[in-house]
Amino acid sequence: MDVLVTGATGYIGGRLIPRLLAEGHAVRAMTRDAGRLRDVPWAGQVRVVVADALGDGLDEAMAGVEVAYYLVHSIGSGASFEDTDRQAAEAFGAAAKRAGVRRIVYLGGLSPATQELSPHLRSRAEVGQILLDSGVPTAVLQAAVILGSGSASFEML
Repeated sequence: MDVLVTGATGYIGGRLIPRLLAEGHAVRAMTRDAGRLRDVPWAGQVRVVVADALGDGLDEAMAGVEVAYYLVHSIGSGASFEDTDRQAAEAFGAAAKRAGVRRIVYLGGLSPATQELSPHLRSRAEVGQILLDSGVPTAVLQAAVILGSGSASFEML
């Protein structure tokens, strides 16, 4: 199966790609800077596509893809990161629909219905809803904290 992984330079993307390759999938690793993937162990086994979730290069990145993993989010403060997250999700969902992608898999944050969400979790929940509303079948996974050697959360501990 042809799959696209956004966030290929991130903690989750960098660990998901070898698993997908081991299962025999043809993987496209999406990044804004191809140089950041030059030295990863699986560099020669993937097709690196330079694109931005905000739209630049997305149509080319999605062409022929069956499943697209959306593993990106903005980091920042103020309303600007929420706007960026919203715009990126809308662009990604629209490009996936145009390309005929069969499924989007989105990793968001755990969003307890009984608690007020932080701006970051609220934005991640909104991204999930945008992707669900894109017209492409979407699986929304929610994680609390992801810990592992090399993860930002692990390093903070």
